[in-house]
Amino acid sequence: MFRTVYRVYEISLFGSLSQFDLLKLTGFIETVLASSIAKAYIDEIRQKVETFDRQPVLVGFLANNDPAARMYANWTKKTCEESGFKYVLKEVNKEELEDEVLAANEDDEVNGMMVYFPVFGTRQDQYLQQLISPEKDVEGLSHIYLQNLYHNVRYLDKEEKKKSILPCTPLAIVKILEYLGVYNTLIPYGNRLYGKTITVINRSEIVGRPLAALLANDGAVVYSFDIENVQRFTRGKGLKMKHHEVADVDISLKDATNISDVVITGVPTESYKFPVEYLKDGAVCINFSSFKNFDPEVKNHASLYVPSIGKVTISMLLRNLLRLIDNKSQ
Repeated sequence: MFRTVYRVYEISLFGSLSQFDLLKLTGFIETVLASSIAKAYIDEIRQKVETFDRQPVLVGFLANNDPAARMYANWTKKTCEESGFKYVLKEVNKEELEDEVLAANEDDEVNGMMVYFPVFGTRQDQYLQQLISPEKDVEGLSHIYLQNLYHNVRYLDKEEKKKSILPCTPLAIVKILEYLGVYNTLIPYGNRLYGKTITVINRSEIVGRPLAALLANDGAVVYSFDIENVQRFTRGKGLKMKHHEVADVDISLKDATNISDVVITGVPTESYKFPVEYLKDGAVCINFSSFKNFDPEVKNHASLYVPSIGKVTISMLLRNLLRLIDNKSQ
């Protein structure tokens, strides 16, 4: 960071270039890989697991033929084994999944579990999410955790000893934004996105909506886009609101992203490409879709670009598992 500042001031002798032009000229616009962000978390997780008497056990249920889900399962298995966890992948028919989840809820050997969605692609998937015991829900999709997230409640108990679990993909994006310096650490915790504008192109119940709420709870103005409409998530004026507010708004993608400090995409189709000419120069761009939502040209506009987040998501999933174990021990 200090070298970057030095080089920018040094090159400013060449004329009145914008900060973004200076970044391009000095070569500091870069692609940031999820593996480099995840490393510190994985190291921390591994050290804690080494203090346990037995390996924590994570069970994953795969009941679809989605290549992205299988890839995610493979990454999870690899990271678990490298970090000292035992990972069990159970491939089951979708009709058998409910019984399998209920059995794992009662199995004391299982510390955490997850289902690779979509399974049915209907509201039945939401039922399956709520079927997992909150004590074993590593993805943070239980209604208890989601209610806390939307109301900006960070603990499960009055004594504030048991931390609430956050959905692992939205949490991964928050950790990436912290790593990239988007969060302002000079502002008190809980307000560190104050003054930032962020666009999220995805409003799924698993990632997009809880992500927008998390970012708004931390002080950002968030424009949330999906097929049907646009919503603005805010925490109201000033820093005193406890949790976010949502309003339908009439704003185009171009106008929203042109004023956004961060653009986050999660469109689950191979054909979708974000029009990078809409970007504000120097914006931070993050893609959490399994498809590449940004063309390589994004590097001509963005200051920092994270093309995928899978490895950070898995590290947050394991972090959640350790938190569940801690909560149970309280």
